Amino acid sequence: MVQTVLLVILLIIVVLPPIFFSYMYALSKKPKHSIIRSHPYLGWLRYLLEKLGPEFRQYWFDSDTEGKPFSRADFVGLVYAAKYRTDLISFGGRRDYEKPGFYISNAMFPKLTSELKVDNEKTVVGKKYVITNEGLFTRREIFIEEQVKPWLLHDEDVIVVGENRRHPWRIKGMFGASATSFGAVGENYIQSTGSGALMAGGSWINTGEGGVAEVHLATGVDIVSQIGPGMFGFRDETGSFSIEEYKRKASLSPIKAFELKFHQGAKIRGGHLEGSKVTEKVAAARLVPVGKTVNSPNRFEFLTNPQEALRFIGTLQEEGGKPVGVKIVVGDPKRLEPFFQSMLDLEIYPDFITVDGSEGGSGATFKAMADGMGLPLFAALLILDDTARKFGVRDRFKIFASGKLITPDKVAIALALGADCVNSARGFMMANGCIMAMQCHTGKCPTGITTTDSKYQEALAPEEKQWRVMNYILQLREGLFSLAAACGLDSPCHLSREHVVFTNESGQSIRVIDLFPYPEPM
Repeated sequence: MVQTVLLVILLIIVVLPPIFFSYMYALSKKPKHSIIRSHPYLGWLRYLLEKLGPEFRQYWFDSDTEGKPFSRADFVGLVYAAKYRTDLISFGGRRDYEKPGFYISNAMFPKLTSELKVDNEKTVVGKKYVITNEGLFTRREIFIEEQVKPWLLHDEDVIVVGENRRHPWRIKGMFGASATSFGAVGENYIQSTGSGALMAGGSWINTGEGGVAEVHLATGVDIVSQIGPGMFGFRDETGSFSIEEYKRKASLSPIKAFELKFHQGAKIRGGHLEGSKVTEKVAAARLVPVGKTVNSPNRFEFLTNPQEALRFIGTLQEEGGKPVGVKIVVGDPKRLEPFFQSMLDLEIYPDFITVDGSEGGSGATFKAMADGMGLPLFAALLILDDTARKFGVRDRFKIFASGKLITPDKVAIALALGADCVNSARGFMMANGCIMAMQCHTGKCPTGITTTDSKYQEALAPEEKQWRVMNYILQLREGLFSLAAACGLDSPCHLSREHVVFTNESGQSIRVIDLFPYPEPM
């Protein structure tokens, strides 16, 4: 026995290292990488460290507030809201208060919780984790069930989208899941997100441009069905738009509204889905061949001007009887004005406009577009709201906002700057377990979210993650009402530019209503 152990140790110490180093040296002569060819051992070590760099930075080297696209503090706060239904912190905030930014203005005499206009009459069943022991290497938790408040809007404040349609959409929650296409995300993600939003009540999911899948409908949640320039899920055999397929979708009761994707944050170039992600189910939802890489153009080919776009919107509103909106990225006010003038000329109005900030980015895109194309959300919201008011049509549609809105304070600021409702994509992804591994485009998401590979999808258990989604929604809505109360308001519906202050790098502060006063109609 002793001789065997000594022989094994001898083998490990004496024999294996020379074999390993010889193998690495031989391997270093094959690649064209200069560093590996000239410095084989250090070169491979450099490559390994470079590969592990993003993970090391996220967990060890970046400060809690400097990570991009989301800081560690924002990420951990969201995880705690989803898992433990709490966002309590100790010892003060971690925001850099010396940098310019928006702040919410509190009232001298805030509203009491009892004075809020909120629908909490019927509690719902919820589940959350409770930490029982926090060790150095382990965390012991129990999963408990309890009755929780839904934090829904009062009936008087219900948001009605498409009030002139045969089937208007009534919203009681103000916060839902932004567009993420089936194929770009897997069915386990859709199932958990849809089920969690349904349990929270008053929320919704947007299908993205990948069409309506069976798993969308199976969740029973309110659905916004997006129609992209590729017409996925709404096309005939030639790839052209099919009004018959549209009317079939419009007849489905879970589908509450349709959204034409004119632009999308970081993807003004058009959508892209690798053939490896186009499974049979994805192909069935998109009405495309299995295994074939699919792209969508950056514009509907048959819509070349505002008049054609609005007439198409009018046709869909009439044929389907449900609200129809558009999703845009704002470049500057002048580019919006012809669209609004055409609304007045034709007397055709979208039922809602979703404004996506350039910081939006749940999908893969070119770096140049992600970094330099379109305006950030808050600036875009002000321009869209101002332009609508200038043309006297702000009351003809609702505004949905999306773009890194994952916390109650950012959502509250978006509502104050002009939004009626808020969408979030990456917030719901993180509630489902996303660790910001930056592998969305590879189909090998380690948490089973942005993948259709059955092996990787197993990482996401919908029966557990649905409760995290529900908790995230409820915690965010409770935070919204708390912020509204601090402003002296009985509902977040009443947030306006009067309730937000902008502070510059010199410490000077000015109310947004004074910095950007509401324009008078023309």
